[in-house]
Amino acid sequence: MRLFAAVLPPEDVARELATEVAELKKLPGADALRWTGRPGWHFTLAFYGEVDDDVVPDLSARLERVAHRTASFRLALRGGGQFGHGRALWAGAEGDLATLRLLADRSEAAARKAGVPMGEHRRYKPHLTVARSRSAVDVRPYVSALDAFTSRTWTVDELALVRSHLPTSGVAGEQPRYEAVARRPLTGAG
Repeated sequence: MRLFAAVLPPEDVARELATEVAELKKLPGADALRWTGRPGWHFTLAFYGEVDDDVVPDLSARLERVAHRTASFRLALRGGGQFGHGRALWAGAEGDLATLRLLADRSEAAARKAGVPMGEHRRYKPHLTVARSRSAVDVRPYVSALDAFTSRTWTVDELALVRSHLPTSGVAGEQPRYEAVARRPLTGAG
């Protein structure tokens, strides 16, 4: 299974972002970007890639312990940025970013302990991808527009293990499908 750990925004926050993205799509050149869909919006904490079926139970149990040790925290979508010269346009976060980073680090460590090869560790940069491009695109107008965006603040109270189903139809613009295969409450017990 192709898996990752994530924080999923609540539906009302996703609606707020959808309204903002609808405005971004009106900007000149918006058709050069592949816009992600609302069902796929998430903050990836740790990307695991293809995980052998026999490893999934251990990974899931370790993520349950991570959630049990991590307290719920406040978060909002705020501003935006880009990676790779416009290859990814994203909405950022504000709030308790220290706990969000801790949750990301713990989610990565859980995978390593379960035997999932994780590659080199990088400092976590919270981002929710709203658009992609196969080539370099000047997304500065979109990033500037996102500067004024802030969603309502919500309490992050769960860690999700998400399965990614990559497009198989060959239809241009088809998006990956995401399925939360486990949701673990953040209880902050240690």
